[in-house]
Amino acid sequence: MSLLPDTNELLARARGDLRMGLPVILKKNDRAILVVAAETLTKGRLDDLRALADRPIVTISARRSETLKARAYDGDLARIVMPRDAETAWVRAVSDPADDLRMPMKGPLVSEREGPADLHRTALALVKTARLLPATVAVPLPDAMAFARRHALTVIDGAEADLHLAAASPLHPVVSARLPMEVSEAGRLHVFRPEDGGEEHYAIEIGRPDRTEPVLARLHSACFTGDLMGSLKCDCGPQLRAALAQMGAEGAGILLYLNQEGRGIGLANKMRAYSLQDQGFDTVEANHRLGFEDDERDFRIGASILNSLGFSKVRLLTNNPAKIAMMERNGIAVTERVPLQVGETSHNMAYLATKAAKSGHLL
Repeated sequence: MSLLPDTNELLARARGDLRMGLPVILKKNDRAILVVAAETLTKGRLDDLRALADRPIVTISARRSETLKARAYDGDLARIVMPRDAETAWVRAVSDPADDLRMPMKGPLVSEREGPADLHRTALALVKTARLLPATVAVPLPDAMAFARRHALTVIDGAEADLHLAAASPLHPVVSARLPMEVSEAGRLHVFRPEDGGEEHYAIEIGRPDRTEPVLARLHSACFTGDLMGSLKCDCGPQLRAALAQMGAEGAGILLYLNQEGRGIGLANKMRAYSLQDQGFDTVEANHRLGFEDDERDFRIGASILNSLGFSKVRLLTNNPAKIAMMERNGIAVTERVPLQVGETSHNMAYLATKAAKSGHLL
């Protein structure tokens, strides 16, 4: 018998550690780095890192490095050598664009170009899944296992972590129950839980859809501000209600409510993006300045849930061709795209125009 955690469980533990400001160790063969999330770095932790290495490395994505005019010698990321006199405020300024316009000059920034960047890349992917800013601070660690035992730190094999972070976590049904709704008294809610310890996702079944025929379906990403608070900055709330209403009118449908807030960057980072939009940047530019891609969502989750529920063909309620392509790649036939053009306001006209121009939405 062994109660040792596997890689999935260690990654879930590491996400919690990073959110709390605790370091984790990433290792590969005889190399290892001690990593802290830039967002949760404290002065005490920075002093600890400096006691281990004179010049810690701040890793940022290539998207963020474009804004800072830092050399991304590693292609998809830049390893910035921390100045000897830099404090946590400097780290925050490099990782968080909130004050970019007020203080545009952060440098000169010196990028590391020697040595492998694979563990730094893994660290960046890990903090993204923790819904933190995509920036880390790290130092090399010569005797990782002894150091980990002495300080009770989580140790993760970098190669195994890469495989798990790139794969779609398997989903398992937890429970389903009848849910009478305004649009249909014949509603049923299914809850699915991923193996990686991430957020649960939901399927709302309207009526009794025929599994042998294309079902009217929507993949809806959670939007706290739009779905719950009635935000006028997006069209999410009206799309959610219109999709459910159409399914209710037809008597059958399946709505997948995927907990991928803010196009997969989390609510806190979404609010950071909103703040940048108030400074004049569009939604894509704001994501890039934060260090994220246009869209960080994983729509494989939706295909997995549909397969689990016995659906193989859908009439997809969407304006996003990328969703159609993803469904097709993952074994779900899209027999029809059903437009869902609702919710335009004076507050979100520019947002919708950006989605059409830069993200290919059919609006």
